[in-house]
Amino acid sequence: MNKPTSLPDWQIATAFARFMLGILFVMAGWWKVFELTPMAHAEQFFIGWFGDSWIPDALLWALGLGIPFVELAAGAMLLLGFRLRETLATLAVLLLVTTYGHALKEALFNIDGHTFTRSALIVFLLVSPIGADRWTLDRYLHRQQASNE
Repeated sequence: MNKPTSLPDWQIATAFARFMLGILFVMAGWWKVFELTPMAHAEQFFIGWFGDSWIPDALLWALGLGIPFVELAAGAMLLLGFRLRETLATLAVLLLVTTYGHALKEALFNIDGHTFTRSALIVFLLVSPIGADRWTLDRYLHRQQASNE
């Protein structure tokens, strides 16, 4: 007999997915900010790859310089569990931008790598019941606010 899905199952699953996704984005952002550098990231992966495309150089520079910081900050916010829905939506847009970039260069590029894994985790977290993950800063702040009212 199948047991119905219980809240503790959601708590563990959502916390695991959130931490996994947070680690992936923090490490990617860390490498791009502190090791590769945002300037090298922009030059190598944006200007170098898309300088001959329809995309204006100013937009390429903005994305190339900004994405490392977005990945680092959003990854940290996921690890803390802070403003989860907004953070997940931001990362979903980031993945759409990078997917378009990859598809612009190679129409049938292999999505099986970083993109699919991260997208699946984002979708899972977005469709999970709100509040299922009990170990978040959002939940703590909500409880603090409720106790002060």
